[in-house]
Amino acid sequence: NSAALRKPSLIDDIAHHFGNQVCVLAIDAHEIGGEWTCYLNGGRIATDRKLLEWAHEGQERGAGEILFTSMDHDGTKAGYACEAYARLNGLLSIPVIASGGAGNTDHIIQVLTEGKADAALAASIFHYGEISILEVKTRLRAAGIPVRL
Repeated sequence: NSAALRKPSLIDDIAHHFGNQVCVLAIDAHEIGGEWTCYLNGGRIATDRKLLEWAHEGQERGAGEILFTSMDHDGTKAGYACEAYARLNGLLSIPVIASGGAGNTDHIIQVLTEGKADAALAASIFHYGEISILEVKTRLRAAGIPVRL
């Protein structure tokens, strides 16, 4: 995130030398006045970059995936920013990974369906043993989402 924002050519270099399949562009952003602004240093320093434009530029530079974290949702366990993920998915041709907001399995199902994310990241619900990975996978499969058990 921060390194790529400070030096966008880093994306080109990684994609050129190692292939875009290993180049994941992380983006941390806050929604301010209806617009998503990219941030540095774990969401603490604002930039002039906007989420959709930066994600598109990252794809054009060779990123193979986008890992977008809504800093507004991260750690809240209140659900993901599904509208933003759906917009990213409609704009990009590379996979979008959702991060920030998983509080239960329904949130994960929602971001993969309504949010159209290609994958979802969840942390604290697993770290603190609130739900098992097998339970999430079982519920995803029951919801018609392809997943390996």
